[in-house]
Amino acid sequence: MNRFGPMGMAFIGTWFGFANPLLHFPMAILLLPAALILSALWAKSHAQAFKNGFQTALPGYAASLYWLAIPVHDHGGLPWVLALPCPVLVGALLAAYAGVFCMGVHLIKPQIFQPLAMLTLGLLWASLELVRNHFLTGFSWLPLAQALAPWPTTLGLAAWVGGFGISGLIVCVSHSLLIGNSAARMAILPLIGLCLLPGLTSSPRNPEATASVSMIQGNIDQGLKWDVGMQADILKTYLDLSFKAVAENAPDLVVWPETAMPFYFQDPSDLTTNMRLGVARMQVPVLAGAPAYSIPMEPDAPPYVLHNRAYLLGANGEPLAAYDKEHLVPFGEYVPLGKWLPFITKLVPGQFEFRPGRNTEPLQSGPLAMGLLICYEAIFPELAQKQVERGANVLVNISNDAWFGHSSAPWQHLHLSVLRAVEQNRAIIRSTNSGVSAFIGPDGSLRGPTTLFSTSIAHDPAIPLLTEKTFYHEHFYLIHMAFPILTIAFLWMLWRTGLKIHT
Repeated sequence: MNRFGPMGMAFIGTWFGFANPLLHFPMAILLLPAALILSALWAKSHAQAFKNGFQTALPGYAASLYWLAIPVHDHGGLPWVLALPCPVLVGALLAAYAGVFCMGVHLIKPQIFQPLAMLTLGLLWASLELVRNHFLTGFSWLPLAQALAPWPTTLGLAAWVGGFGISGLIVCVSHSLLIGNSAARMAILPLIGLCLLPGLTSSPRNPEATASVSMIQGNIDQGLKWDVGMQADILKTYLDLSFKAVAENAPDLVVWPETAMPFYFQDPSDLTTNMRLGVARMQVPVLAGAPAYSIPMEPDAPPYVLHNRAYLLGANGEPLAAYDKEHLVPFGEYVPLGKWLPFITKLVPGQFEFRPGRNTEPLQSGPLAMGLLICYEAIFPELAQKQVERGANVLVNISNDAWFGHSSAPWQHLHLSVLRAVEQNRAIIRSTNSGVSAFIGPDGSLRGPTTLFSTSIAHDPAIPLLTEKTFYHEHFYLIHMAFPILTIAFLWMLWRTGLKIHT
């Protein structure tokens, strides 16, 4: 086998299928699972199938994650010679799942032309994305469904089977195109119809209520953000933009990004006082991110632990409620196995490490019940699920993607947020420091996306506040359990059938 054929095919599919600096063409993503199926069929053993899948997927995944080297070098202090391998290492983790997928293909190789094989491989891929969502703290970046985010009409099925289910459907289409005969390829039409039908047939209902919201994109240089001498200027930037937004739009709420207040708002200080007076001058509630700390009480605990917090301030400037980020970023906010890896430092400045929060209820401001997802949390479907289950009628994703420079990472992050909106039938208010900020409709459509590294005010006069839950939400755990259970059952059936044919 010439391994470079499938490898090049997978590279093109991965690079152009996901957001990148050149051209994003969502349908290119079909090439990735097709290339993996080919590489598995040419293998002579399970071990070789894993190796073929790993080698086929690695270049495309590593290239699509190229932006990981930027924060590690620019803000983590590593020289380029050590930063450049980081995308390869994380890409290798994703490629390992591709290798396992190829082992599954090889297992049912004698039955690969059967319609059940198509369904089984789709379920296998969905199951592997589900495992990747949880294993080693979870890394749900670059699921196949993410590629379709620019075409929200194709995402309606996420309200029924979630993003992982759509990824499985993409694999089914790839299988049919690649190895189906003329009759089998006719299955592509109902598969595509299944994907498009929910988006084409669903008619948006009038929401019970709407809210007018302005977002402030301060565009603060990441290298200056934590400079103590810049704190007052940063706060003034956000307040001045907020005064302008309130004067022009009269919103019900103003939203600032993650850690927009680069100081401890919980401590009495001139900065805290100015913030409260500024909000009181607006007479509009403000949701804003800031670092926070608490004093742990357990024995041998450090004197302080940090939290990534979102504060809700009332129209008079008083703190009404807060949410602490519960799923922290490995090596960004804490170092896994830090006792054994003392030479590795985290990217976020601070003497102490962060701890996940426990106050995870939606924040209430007038008719808005806001389910918070801070930064990285938007990539995990179970966190959006939890917020909606607790009564959120809108989701809010505050983030700071300035770490990644002028790269495709902010767009990839945005596309993952789009999946959460459709899965939960909730609009998402996505406010970032340097872009891409956007209002995401419950159907996955984008309104008012900002440009990268611009100082901007984004406004939507009618954010829908919804309470209706999706089939995916109502059967979340059942659907996620069904993926691996059906995968194992169908793999076993096809394997046994293949054995009988050859004995």
